[in-house]
Amino acid sequence: MKEIIFDSYDFEYLISRNCLYVDKSEYYWKLISSAAKTYFMSRPRRFGKSLTVSALRAIFSGKRDLFEGLAIDSKDYDWAVYPVIHLNMAQGRINSIETLTEIITYQLDYHAKLYGVSLTNNNISLRFQELITALAGDKNKVVILVDEYDKPILDNIMSENIKQILAEMKGFYGILKTCDSMERFVFMTGVSKFSKVSVFSDLNNLVDLTMDARFANMMGYTQNELEVNFGEYLKPLAEVQKLDYGDFLAKIKLWYDGFRFEKSSETVYNPVSLASFIRNRGDFRNYWFATGTPTFLLEVARASNFNIEQTLTEPVDELVFSAYEVGNLNPLVLMIQTGYLTIKSYEDGITGTDFYLDFPNLEVKSSFQTYFLAFYIDKQAVDTNGFSKKLVKALSMGNPDEFISVFNSLMAGVPYDLHVKVERYYQTIFFVVFRMIGVYIQAEARTFDGRIDAFAAYGDNAYVFEFKLDSTAEIALEQIKTKEYFKQFENSGKKITLIGANFDSETGKITDYKIEPYNS
Repeated sequence: MKEIIFDSYDFEYLISRNCLYVDKSEYYWKLISSAAKTYFMSRPRRFGKSLTVSALRAIFSGKRDLFEGLAIDSKDYDWAVYPVIHLNMAQGRINSIETLTEIITYQLDYHAKLYGVSLTNNNISLRFQELITALAGDKNKVVILVDEYDKPILDNIMSENIKQILAEMKGFYGILKTCDSMERFVFMTGVSKFSKVSVFSDLNNLVDLTMDARFANMMGYTQNELEVNFGEYLKPLAEVQKLDYGDFLAKIKLWYDGFRFEKSSETVYNPVSLASFIRNRGDFRNYWFATGTPTFLLEVARASNFNIEQTLTEPVDELVFSAYEVGNLNPLVLMIQTGYLTIKSYEDGITGTDFYLDFPNLEVKSSFQTYFLAFYIDKQAVDTNGFSKKLVKALSMGNPDEFISVFNSLMAGVPYDLHVKVERYYQTIFFVVFRMIGVYIQAEARTFDGRIDAFAAYGDNAYVFEFKLDSTAEIALEQIKTKEYFKQFENSGKKITLIGANFDSETGKITDYKIEPYNS
């Protein structure tokens, strides 16, 4: 059995060490043999971007022996050798224009030394142009590979440095257009898809592969790739877990599959999660999310009072998959591009396509909700998990008084400056809490009069909540009765409980509530 390595993104290293490699070279051949030559692809972190760039570098370096037995080896390709400029923008955290200049200058100088040329310009954009020109000469064309192009921008997305960083990067990437005639192939990767106005300036020949059906599965593993390449590793683990192999595969799919990068494409697994799962002897837990908490994303979501309940229940149009401006960050767009939400289904209509979004899998769903809630109320993730277990117990025992008591304990100690005096803040917290504990929840808060309506079903119980903000529980309970929110549960056979409660915007707690059993 070949060794599985999940912490190396060097194609040559993996092949030379006889490590397991899932063959994606058919996609690479399609790219390099087409008429277009300048490409961009956005994918979530830890999804194989760096390994793809490394494999392309090996191809353009003429290292055919590394691809023996792979799909591209049988293709009509000349394996010509080109000067390759391979830039990795993720080399350390960049928090100033000086750090950015140092990191890029170091990489440009490395390539200059590698190919025996001298650079004289101090400006990084001009230095980049000088390197390309020197390597191209009179006869050659240059291959340029840029990995994690947006890392300097994401490092400063919430910083005062962002305008300065953005201006520098815009000028730097603009050189790709300037030197177009000297380039054989350009491939750029990143997590986010910023607009051309924001970053790529006049690079109007850039082909965006992010949602291209032909390349939707170039990164990540399909179900077939999983079973063919990893079957011999997974079958013994199914025995360890004492599961039927088919049931074991279904559970793996539930946990780690589900990323879809084009509306009708097959879903794929996250490579790092899968490799980590196998290395840990089939232990089902979070691996991908643990590699980095998206703090900037959570900050944007909280600042904009992001409505996560609406996002998970209502359709969105194609605009949410568009590139965005740095100065106009949309948390929904960010969640899609960073992999926390993906396409679950779609409907083609007269005016366009409606997309339905959800978390890709159980790993992302459970982890994101835990960290999302913890960030919203300024607590540790381990604390929110502890409260979740207590809330489940209260609901399963049909004890709404205990549920509200535990909920208030969860909200206790939330810093005053986090209390947003609008119903959306409290609705979001309440909705995420229920989602975390696996309770069916439907929240309806579409007005600005401070009300938060929710229907929750758990086991043999159904709870109809009406929340008010800075009002009274009596008014909340009366609204449930007047508008007959309980109707959808009347024939369900469940025990129905009506709960009217009031949030105090100063403390963030439920200060007044009334509970009444419903008898039809």
